[in-house]
Amino acid sequence: MEANPWFASIPTAQREALLGASELMHLRRGAMVFRQGDPVHAAGAGFFGLAAGTIKISTLRQDGREAILAVLEPGNWFGEISLIDGSPRTHDATALSALDLLVVPFDAFARQMQGAPFAHAIAGLLAARVRGLYALMEDATLRGLRARIARRLLTLARGDATQSQVSRAVLTLPQEALAMMLGVTRQTLSKELNALAKEGVIGLGYGRIELLAPQKLKLLGSAV
Repeated sequence: MEANPWFASIPTAQREALLGASELMHLRRGAMVFRQGDPVHAAGAGFFGLAAGTIKISTLRQDGREAILAVLEPGNWFGEISLIDGSPRTHDATALSALDLLVVPFDAFARQMQGAPFAHAIAGLLAARVRGLYALMEDATLRGLRARIARRLLTLARGDATQSQVSRAVLTLPQEALAMMLGVTRQTLSKELNALAKEGVIGLGYGRIELLAPQKLKLLGSAV
């Protein structure tokens, strides 16, 4: 868990207390960690730490169209918003693979929040989420599709929600999932990715995207 930048930034005493208060849960692929609208005191609810596996954070419209907001990888903690304001869950959290999940129950989370170091850390986590949301809004309203694709690929290379300082060169991600993140059709995305591949910016394989020219992606992502 200490590979996660946010968790690693917490003082040792708070990290140990958080892990000590957590319970280990195993979930199968396709299981729901929580659903949009779930009450904060639902069975199994709490503050979650992902020890193994991947989770998609998404929302589903009434017509069945899904928007993927983020993909969580091991080391990420999530679910704090509802524990802070007491309101229902804002989105779905679904297992994309088998999961090992640390669950900090509501009461244990509330006790941790009484200490200034942990409350400060949670404030930092929320600030990072707000920055991410502002960036998504900016992309959606001010940038063209190719710039949005470039920026999202670079974000995913740093672990999406993790935002590690180290970028990976290969993304294991179905194009359908990337299309859901960007709010475009699979066909529209495929056209843009193939164009980037012809320019030597990326390489495409089955369920994978190789970032061949990260600097070129940065230039494309800065365009408006």
